[in-house]
Amino acid sequence: MRILFLTPWYPSEKDAMLGLFVQKHVEAVRAQGADVQVIHSQGWLETWRQWKAVQRTGWMPDAVQLNVIQKQGLLALWLKKRYGIPYVIIEHWTGYLPENMSVKPDGWHTRFMKRICREAEVVMPVSEHLGKAMQALGFEAKRWKKIDNVVDDFFFANQTTPNNQNTPTTLLHVSCYDEPHKNVKGLLRAAKMLSSKRQDWRLVLVGTGIDYEEVRAYAASLEIPDGLLEWTGELTPREVAEQMDRADVFVLPSNYENAPVVISESLVKGLPVVATRVGGIPEMVNDECGILVTPGNDNELAEAIELMIDRHPEYKAQTIRKYGRQYSVATVGKALKNIYNTLI
Repeated sequence: MRILFLTPWYPSEKDAMLGLFVQKHVEAVRAQGADVQVIHSQGWLETWRQWKAVQRTGWMPDAVQLNVIQKQGLLALWLKKRYGIPYVIIEHWTGYLPENMSVKPDGWHTRFMKRICREAEVVMPVSEHLGKAMQALGFEAKRWKKIDNVVDDFFFANQTTPNNQNTPTTLLHVSCYDEPHKNVKGLLRAAKMLSSKRQDWRLVLVGTGIDYEEVRAYAASLEIPDGLLEWTGELTPREVAEQMDRADVFVLPSNYENAPVVISESLVKGLPVVATRVGGIPEMVNDECGILVTPGNDNELAEAIELMIDRHPEYKAQTIRKYGRQYSVATVGKALKNIYNTLI
């Protein structure tokens, strides 16, 4: 089985985190024995150049996996019309969501995207919520099917029972520090509120991004007591897994989301979650896994974190991990392979 992945987002030397979730889908499909080639570019001419380089080797796909309906969709459509090669779509983009509306309903680019969507054999959003947002904008598909993001196998490796007697309680946040999206400042405001009541906790903040320095400066302006915040900067996925092994609670206060991989990883690790009730997060986190709060409500977030500091030992790691099994390389890889088998 030969599968061609087309994507505008993929890890590179410039940005090791960009499109990491796409790379994990590639690895899951390869783990099923498929021969996978990847073309990643944000421009049509570069996409075409890469395709011609692949074609010169004599390699031809049995099916095309388009990730995100952007310019690469033109190549997927051309391959279908020219060679009869079917394609499917995995959609990750938050631009369809009302909170981050980047799709212009009557624009020519949107009309092009809708054509690409209609011609696909299957469209696989990473959350049911995302699929509904696309349909609300008039996107049509022959078949809709949610596909989960992938969690690396090494997150499943350490399944020891967390030490629920940690003092102080360790809260963990991991994100790309895009402030309109991830709302790290809201988390810091909640931390400031909490620090005036109790200090039997610490918040570890992992990652970097476009707003990282601004967020660090904002944290300094809040004058949160020393020792309560720890900034790690960017970490490798394995280092993130190690941080989760040492944490008690994962916190993600985003203003909008689809299906955050960091929450999937937290569930695999058996960590209870405090997150906002946005996008696909309610599909991932229920009462057995954590607490959901209203986006943008700092008071509610602070109250939920305080409640979790007191009650996180009551959450059962094995129960939470049960919800994480669906994100394994094998499970998601088999689901994609089954889809491809229906096309070939």
